Amino acid sequence: MSGPLQQLDYSDLQQCMHCGMCLPTCPTFDATKRERHGPRGRIALMRAVADGDLVAGREFADEMSYCLGCLACQTACPAGVDYAGLFEAARAEVEQSGLPQTPARVLWRALTLRFLFMRPWALRIVARVLRIYQKTGLDGWVRRLGLTRVLPADLQRLEPQTPRISACFSDECIAEEELPEGPARYRVALLTGCVQDIAFSNINRDTADVLLANGCRVHTPAAQGCCGSLHGHNGEPGLAAELARRMLDRMPPENYDAIITNAGGCGAHLRHYSRVLAGDAEYAARAAEWDRKVRDIHEWLVEIGCRKPAAGEEAVVTYHESCHLAHGQKVVKQPREILKSIPGVRLVELAESSWCCGSAGVYSITQPEQSGALLKRKVGHIAATGARFLATSNPGCHLQVANGLRAAGVPVDVVQPVTLLARAYRAERAEKPVGAERKH
Repeated sequence: MSGPLQQLDYSDLQQCMHCGMCLPTCPTFDATKRERHGPRGRIALMRAVADGDLVAGREFADEMSYCLGCLACQTACPAGVDYAGLFEAARAEVEQSGLPQTPARVLWRALTLRFLFMRPWALRIVARVLRIYQKTGLDGWVRRLGLTRVLPADLQRLEPQTPRISACFSDECIAEEELPEGPARYRVALLTGCVQDIAFSNINRDTADVLLANGCRVHTPAAQGCCGSLHGHNGEPGLAAELARRMLDRMPPENYDAIITNAGGCGAHLRHYSRVLAGDAEYAARAAEWDRKVRDIHEWLVEIGCRKPAAGEEAVVTYHESCHLAHGQKVVKQPREILKSIPGVRLVELAESSWCCGSAGVYSITQPEQSGALLKRKVGHIAATGARFLATSNPGCHLQVANGLRAAGVPVDVVQPVTLLARAYRAERAEKPVGAERKH
């Protein structure tokens, strides 16, 4: 039976012209200067596997794991190579190759990809336990007493980086249907995500408020679950397809003017449900309609003419571009336009703003050394700006950079652009006489 790389349209593998324009944009090639650690070399390996000249063995698996999947090469490529599709097929090839796996890896993939991120209720149970662990201060006591020493080495390193669980989940702070105070110009669906839902529900609330302030009727189905990006990026296309079908059933695209995402990594995957469900006769047409409706929040606000707030806060802000927002979704100018529209905000450009921070999904877990080097580089650039706020638009980047800034003692708060905009709208409302309550 042929693997995912053999099932690709072969012209996708042939499209690379070997020009090398991608190489200066690739963080792993920049670190090692080895051909195999750049996009051109990886595509050559993929083609060799597709041709049957190379077995998808341990060496191939390690190379695909070392790739960040940041897609900077896609932006640089003059031939328009779909590296995202090739990369996902290569990782799926690795998972289907039958390579021996360590018991720990098998366990963690089963627990996370196949169980927790397929069942929103289970993820929320874990989140509630973590919330109690953090809120009671037990996490601090565990660290002070050195009890984390009983954990495996990787978990010892990651435990202090565990995200703070939100005081409420998204459907506890956002009604399923919310109406703007004035006439509703659009009806939109708001995607709340999985990690975003349990760790950044405040950002989802901010997103809803900004949409309401711009004349949108906001529909936010409860406990939506994962969009499938984690599975698509980590070699589980079957599970990614199942999650895509669930999302289409829950939020039929024909019901909305737009489907709004506020997470760069999720959005890059959500825009390609037609690829995920290409072989599904029942869902393919609806998936194509879904793709046409998906919008990043900043993209949508600029598209409909974002209302400039009348109030704001004096602050120096710099902006780190989520790889999948900039390179996967091609949303580059719009977040900057939103930030510049806020009274009092002075936007200072960040050196290498689109260079990966090292988060890259689970990369900080699988490749801690390279991830740490990229984070150190990013933190140094942020510190040089003198900014009070670092704005970014992806939960992975948010967590990675916030942990890096904290560890380096750099006093910069990490926020989303939409959060600063929501604060400005609230400041504007506070300066006005109390009016009608928002309708739910």
